[in-house]
Amino acid sequence: MSALPETDVARVRRWCRDRVPEQVRNEVRVEVDVADRHLTIVECRPPWRADASSAWTRFLIARLRYAKDPRCVGRCIGATAIRVSTLTTLVSPTASIEELLAEVDRDPTAVFWG
Repeated sequence: MSALPETDVARVRRWCRDRVPEQVRNEVRVEVDVADRHLTIVECRPPWRADASSAWTRFLIARLRYAKDPRCVGRCIGATAIRVSTLTTLVSPTASIEELLAEVDRDPTAVFWG
C-alpha cells in the first residue's frame, strides 16, 4: 500500500477547511498533513507573542491511517488520536473516510478537541 486515495485526501482537506469560518482563519486553521500511509489533522494558531517566531503553532488532533484489516475488503482505515507521545486507537477500521471524520467531529470522549 503506497499512495492514499486522492478522493479521501480531498475529502479530508475540504472537511478541515469547512471546520473554521473564513473570517477567523487568521486566528485559527485546521489543516491536514499528508504522508504515504496516513493523514494527520492539525489545529494551527498564529504566534501568541510579538517577540515569538512567525511560525504558527501546530497541535496534533487526529491521525487517519490506512491499515489492512481482515474484516474489510480492499483498503480500510482506522483513526488514531494523538496524545503527547502515545497513539491510542479510538475508532475501528472502516472503508469510509466520512465515518472517521464524523467521529472526530463528534468527539464523544473529548480526546480530539478537548
